[in-house]
Amino acid sequence: MSSDSTTVENQYVRPLVNPWLIAVSVMSATFMEVLDTSVANVSLPHIAGTMSASTDESTWVLTSYIVSNAIILPATGWLSGFFGRKRLLLICTLIFTGASMLCGASTSLEMLIVARVIQGVGGGVLQPIAQAVMMESFPAEKRGQAMALYAMGIIVAPIIGPTLGGWITDNYSWRWIFYINIPVGIISLMMTQTFISDPPYLRKIARKNIDYFGFGLMALGLGTLQLVLDKGQQEDWFSSNLIVWATGLSILALTIFVFWELNVKEPIVDLRVLKNRNFAIGTVLMVIVGAALYTTIAILPIFRRRCSIIHLCKAAWRSARAGSARCSRCSSLAGSSAK
Repeated sequence: MSSDSTTVENQYVRPLVNPWLIAVSVMSATFMEVLDTSVANVSLPHIAGTMSASTDESTWVLTSYIVSNAIILPATGWLSGFFGRKRLLLICTLIFTGASMLCGASTSLEMLIVARVIQGVGGGVLQPIAQAVMMESFPAEKRGQAMALYAMGIIVAPIIGPTLGGWITDNYSWRWIFYINIPVGIISLMMTQTFISDPPYLRKIARKNIDYFGFGLMALGLGTLQLVLDKGQQEDWFSSNLIVWATGLSILALTIFVFWELNVKEPIVDLRVLKNRNFAIGTVLMVIVGAALYTTIAILPIFRRRCSIIHLCKAAWRSARAGSARCSRCSSLAGSSAK
């Protein structure tokens, strides 16, 4: 543990500009990326109506984004070494911003889902890159403040997402929940180009071979698992051959993935770090926090709209309060466990 701390300390290079400008540069795009995990939740009935689809079909607008995020995120380290962190940040911010424009301009549900997948691919690497940049831009005594800003962004964004999405949809159009990303993305691109540079040590890292087989297994396993969870109720679960085959394929792919990642020399997801008990406990608690937060925020707006005739903004505000309360309780659990 001490060697890891020494490594992080040695990687600190005093930036040429105020580190808080760097923090704003990376967190602006990251905040919008996390916001997009929930901003469309309360707008699903409007999206379904515009696209002549059912509400169940429109949930792919949410899940396609989250799954593409989850698939691309583990490859962030390799991509940073291959392209360079600043260049990757610029490319992904540009992809995220361009895909947001495509989402708003979509004329069919299929086009919107494809645009959301592209948006998730572009946004998936922003969170880990933002965290890494902020850790290296601040001296050791101020890293706590930097991580507090980072944590506030990734926790607050999905909570206020439904409220913001409901207000925009009520007063303008659901398309504007995607268009609002464009000016923020442009500002983030300009600030990143101006204030951020790759640290010297990162330029010296040799490019490693990416674990294509592990990456493919992970994509297959997560994709088929999401298909089961999304279409299971609609297809009457295991009475459907599609669900049965998708479940079997998901279990097989994820099982092989675990064994492969534990034995390959350069895994795309290093599962061996879970041997550290504290890290494993923290990971489990973060899974609980994520499950409590995202399921509440995804389901409650739709439930409230179906059970009572209220405006989207009111439904979203009530859901945001419920999600905030659940997140606070889970965070308290994580804090007490850490002690």
